[in-house]
Amino acid sequence: MIKSLLLSLLLLATLPALAQDQPKEIVYYGFDPDIVTNYISGNRRSLGYIRVTVELMIEDKQYLPAIEHHEPLILDIIIGIFSKQPEDKIKSLTGREEIRLAILDKLQQSMKKEAGEPMIQDLLFTKYLYQ
Repeated sequence: MIKSLLLSLLLLATLPALAQDQPKEIVYYGFDPDIVTNYISGNRRSLGYIRVTVELMIEDKQYLPAIEHHEPLILDIIIGIFSKQPEDKIKSLTGREEIRLAILDKLQQSMKKEAGEPMIQDLLFTKYLYQ
């Protein structure tokens, strides 16, 4: 009887620790409609056009309400960074990766400032069209 009571108490004491060790569930958050903006054209007399579909890889699904709440800020950062890019950077694969990393870094900094956690693990371009 005492053994079973001690075993029960031991199990109850370890349950909170077991619950904390569960892996976080990564989720993706996309924007609808696609992000459309202009960028600086090579001849500086006209603007180029870019249309991207962005998916955010969120560290844990518990962060989704915060991401939804801060969607206007997130979109502003993405559009702001794209609109300042030169044409050759928009059109090259290495430039595209540099832009992706710049956006990811800025988003993580902003979310940490606004919500206390970076929340965004990665950023993916699932559609990337320019003209």
